[in-house]
Amino acid sequence: MYPLTLHTPKPLLDIAGRSIIDRLLDKLERTPGIDECIVVSNDKFFDRFLAWSQKAVYSWPLVILNDGSTDNENRLGAVADIRFAIWERHISDDLLVLAGDNLFDFELAGFTEFFHAKNCDCITTHKLEDTEQLRRTGVIEADKDWNVISFEEKPARPRSSLAVPPFYVYKKETLPLFEDYIEEGKNPDAPGNFIPWLLGRKPVAAYFFEGRRYDIGCLETYKTVCGIFDKEAFPG
Repeated sequence: MYPLTLHTPKPLLDIAGRSIIDRLLDKLERTPGIDECIVVSNDKFFDRFLAWSQKAVYSWPLVILNDGSTDNENRLGAVADIRFAIWERHISDDLLVLAGDNLFDFELAGFTEFFHAKNCDCITTHKLEDTEQLRRTGVIEADKDWNVISFEEKPARPRSSLAVPPFYVYKKETLPLFEDYIEEGKNPDAPGNFIPWLLGRKPVAAYFFEGRRYDIGCLETYKTVCGIFDKEAFPG
């Protein structure tokens, strides 16, 4: 994403007149039961997120946390950032986790309704037919009731076409397990690493969604998404 992300964090990049993170929070605004939104930033972009939050208007408080990381060498990683947020905000409620660089068509309200109906930790899944794309994401197997049977992060030989994007809802009883995971020395980086470990301890269900989902991980994808949302958003 360089040089776009030299001075601007990826979630604050503009997509047809609205930032990626605002588009995510617009969906949160339409989701019942949200009482606070927490954004975890590194030290470099903390002030940028803080300035954004002071102008943002939503029906619940926006909290910006600085995890203290300054480069790739000392970054906490996504799973450790979740644990950090749980610590800092003393979270003792169900927790919805979203990656700040993904956009999607489905409504989060449907996901949270599924979570309450299943009464267990939940992930999201959708179909990908491209084997190379499946090798770059989490892949699950699930039964007819969408209970997760297996989860593999970036498999060389995907067992199914069910890809797992970084959108999760965790029950409040699960939150202390993030501490156990980190204390065991498990991989703190990609959030999907936590799921197979969790599967050995608790049931996990998968919410199947249809429609588009974009992981804005490179300049090419960013240009494509801008063109989809507004053909004039990214000239050339």
